[in-house]
Parts: sequence; C-alpha cells; structure tokens
Amino acid sequence: MRLRKPLALLLALGMIFALAACGSAKPQQAAEKTDLIVFAAASMTETLTELKAVYEADHPEINIVYNFDSSGTLKTQIQEGADCDLFISAGQKQMNQLDITAKPEVNTEGLDFVLEGSRLNLLENKVVLVVPEGNPKGVESFDQLAQLLKGGSLLMAMGGADVPVGQYTQKILAFYELNEEELANAGLISYGSNVKEVTTQVKEASVDCGVVYCTDAFSAGLTVADSATAEMCGQVIYPAAVLKTAQHAEAAQAFLDFLKTDAAMAVFEKVGFSPVA
Repeated sequence: MRLRKPLALLLALGMIFALAACGSAKPQQAAEKTDLIVFAAASMTETLTELKAVYEADHPEINIVYNFDSSGTLKTQIQEGADCDLFISAGQKQMNQLDITAKPEVNTEGLDFVLEGSRLNLLENKVVLVVPEGNPKGVESFDQLAQLLKGGSLLMAMGGADVPVGQYTQKILAFYELNEEELANAGLISYGSNVKEVTTQVKEASVDCGVVYCTDAFSAGLTVADSATAEMCGQVIYPAAVLKTAQHAEAAQAFLDFLKTDAAMAVFEKVGFSPVA
C-alpha cells in the first residue's frame, strides 16, 4: 500500500512532462511565413494596402511588407543595400537608374538591380491640378494656373525634383515656359518630398493648388480642376520589376503576376489607375 502514492506521483509527473512536450512542439510545427518586401511609390498606398489583404487571404504563407515613399527615395534605398524583393516606381526614370539595360545617360552609375525578364509596365496614372475645398483662388485650369503664376498671385504645391510627380510638374511648367527657380525664389512654390505631402498641403489649404496624381486626388477627396495632357508631361507609367538582390524572387514574381490580374486591376481602376495600353 505504501507504494501507491509514489507510483501515482510518478504517473502524474509523467503526464505533466508529456503535456509540456506537446505544448512546446506546437510553435515548431507552425509554418513560418515568408516576408515579401515590396517598395512602392507613395501614390499606391491605398490600393496596394487593399490588395495585400486579398493576396494574403489566398496565400497564408506570405506576409507582404510595404515600404511606401517617393520613387527617388526608394531607388536610393535599394542602391544603398536595403532589403527589397519587388520595386514599383511611379516613373520610368527611377527604374531605368537601376536597370543595366537602360541607356547609360539615364543609368549613369551602371547599376544592375533589375532581374532580367521581370520588368513590365504595370499601370498608367494621370497628372491633375487640385484645389482646396471651396477653391478660394478660383483656379480652374492649367492655362489659368500659368497666368496666375506669371502674375505672382498664388501659391502652388508640387513634388521635388527627385519625385516623379515633381518631374511631371516640371515638364508642365516648361510647357508654359515658366521658370521653376524664379517661381520658387518668389515664394510661389511649396515643395513636398512625395506626392502624399503635396496632397496634404492642398487638403489643409496651406496652398492655393497643387499638382498630384488623379489617384491621390481621389483618395484624399480633393477637387480636380484640370488634367494634364500627354503633350504637357508625357505618359505617367508605373513600371515594376523583381530585383536581382531579392531574397524571395519567386514569391515576388508571383505577387507581381497577381497585380496584373483582372481582380487586382479592378482595385486599381477604382481610384483612377488604368492598365497600360
């Protein structure tokens, strides 16, 4: 009879150890997710965030990690060694600067980051003139904007020279034979480091108008006064490519393929993007 209590104790301890072992095994059995790192132009924030949820629901093994900023900033980060699997730029220039097959006068440093065969033109956007609520200055067109700038009677927000939306705006200023440096020195231009900053300045009415993409105008609920023509600033094409330095190249290509599907394109088109003809 004396042996019963020690035996019962041993059995109880055995069960505890067995349960502990089972509990500790569960995390090891859980599949680890792949962190897919996507660098994308700030103007894609809303659409890509929505598509992340859709894609991850069908691919539970993937965790998409976004880095949204101006394409120029993203290009520099990639060049300096930042982890990135997929790059989506708001302009050809920033992608060309990373593509060894681009003209040497654009890829001046001979950078070779674009994975051969992965680059494509994903989307087209439009450059628009937007105004704050109530449009205090009554700005209704790019033609009128040019006259007001020449008269020195308004403050316009635009992206900087290293930002695609800023580069498109520079082309518009050149189209109207306006000198950006003179306008800036006269206090008629307010700069944003990316398109979201320009959009915010207009929304907060700290400027009289701004030049952004139609997709950002839609997302921010801004009034569009006019749209730029291809003659003014050319086509606004968003190229995308898997990078040679990608740690998850296959997963990046799969996600890029998804972005070309009709389902993904429907999300892009809701805010004003369109497929490249």
